[in-house]
Amino acid sequence: MSPTPAASPLDPSADPLVVAGRTYRSRLLVGTGKYRDLEETRLAVEASGAEIVTVAVRRTNIGQNTGEPSLLDVLPPDRYTILPNTAGCYDAETAVRTCRLARELLDGHSLVKLEVLGDPKTLFPDVVQTLAAAEVLVREGFQVMVYTNDDPILARRFEELGCVAVMPLAAPIGSGLGIRNPYNILTIVENAKVPVLVDAGVGTASDAAIAMELGCDGVLMNTAIAAAKSPILMASAMRKAIEAGREAFLAGRMPKKRFASASSPIEGTFF
Repeated sequence: MSPTPAASPLDPSADPLVVAGRTYRSRLLVGTGKYRDLEETRLAVEASGAEIVTVAVRRTNIGQNTGEPSLLDVLPPDRYTILPNTAGCYDAETAVRTCRLARELLDGHSLVKLEVLGDPKTLFPDVVQTLAAAEVLVREGFQVMVYTNDDPILARRFEELGCVAVMPLAAPIGSGLGIRNPYNILTIVENAKVPVLVDAGVGTASDAAIAMELGCDGVLMNTAIAAAKSPILMASAMRKAIEAGREAFLAGRMPKKRFASASSPIEGTFF
């Protein structure tokens, strides 16, 4: 969704991210897997400034395993928006069932991140199964943020189905390759009426900044932070990159030119 540039982008409250009718100051969404322990998870999320944290319901305890440490102990729902995701699902039926479980565990929570994978090696989405799951979930009242590939036609289809956000990959999950096809991402942004958030493939802060400079509404990442040598420091770097990229987009960059031009006008000067 390509927003209108704001007059003063420096205050995040004047330029919020709006997802499913709720506003957020941070445009960085973070995952909660692959950290050494819950304490490192907590510290990295705090350093990121994220307000939405995504949780793999099939891999993370959020109450289904009583007597074991729960992620919600360190990331409480009264402080963060918990975004259950269907990571590890390879068919529509399993993904739908996982979302229903998450809604039960989180007292009727309806905002979910849908991903249905087609291949365990590349983790590319199975868009046929994803479309099928999205139809069911939207019909059942879920607010679906959908992980998909960077196809502008599919992005439009998910929006037409009623998904509240479209989340195209920048590169394969966990690859850290950065945005491989910026023109497809740009096309999705230019035509969307719902938030567009890059999901998967970010490796470092510059990748996040580029996504925001393209006009994306936000970025979701996990491995780029959790797999860094210093996850907490990388989380802080990503926070700054998201903010800088957003401001650069709102500011409007100068045109690219083949050759240099004088920084000061020379018309009317005396030689």
